[in-house]
Amino acid sequence: MIDSVRLRRALGHYPTGVVVIASLADGEPHGFTVNSFTSVSLDPPIVSFCAAHTSTTWPYIRTAGAFTISMLSAGQERVCQSFAKKGADRFSGVGWTVNGSGHPAITGAVAWIDCVLDSCHLVGDHELVLARVIDLTTNDDAGDDPLVFHRGRLGRVLL
Repeated sequence: MIDSVRLRRALGHYPTGVVVIASLADGEPHGFTVNSFTSVSLDPPIVSFCAAHTSTTWPYIRTAGAFTISMLSAGQERVCQSFAKKGADRFSGVGWTVNGSGHPAITGAVAWIDCVLDSCHLVGDHELVLARVIDLTTNDDAGDDPLVFHRGRLGRVLL
């Protein structure tokens, strides 16, 4: 039997990027922080992430069926923490705009990926989400590295 604390500690040694998944549902913005984001396929373009069963935000985004993924830049630790809080107005004090796909895009992110939901699979205590990429934009003005989560801390890539 693998203890969840030991598993989390071991997996924490592997650095991940941090994104915000956001959608407009019933005219209201909904979003949450994810560090389980990854590319799955280039042809067709598909990405994935995991959403906890306990998330109260994911059901709104799943129902909307489309969303924008904002890849946070180093220096956006406060944005990451805001979108990780439960029961808070996550968009309060955070710069964002409604992009061409009609969903919230976080200002200052290094890239934005517009997606439509492809499929969800129940896996343990999460849903594995597969999403088809319909558009994307990089922010050459960000001039910053992506935000990285490693061993319980947020930071930047040091090369």
